[in-house]
Amino acid sequence: MVQAYILIQTDVGKASAVADTVGKVPGVIQAEDVTGPYDVIVRAQADSVDELGRIVVAKIQQVDGITRTLTCPVVHL
Repeated sequence: MVQAYILIQTDVGKASAVADTVGKVPGVIQAEDVTGPYDVIVRAQADSVDELGRIVVAKIQQVDGITRTLTCPVVHL
């Protein structure tokens, strides 16, 4: 199982709607709108890095209002 935090920048005024929509994507554990340089932070999980990439590119990045994402995989050192 691979988990990651996905940091999302949105169009002005879209953070809440983006968090609600992304929160319903299969594989997303949690989506919260936040303040700071990013507007939404998402925690997601998948069976592999490839599947995680497909979730980000094919599902999350397609949500209306998203301008940029940064995926940060969780590592256990």
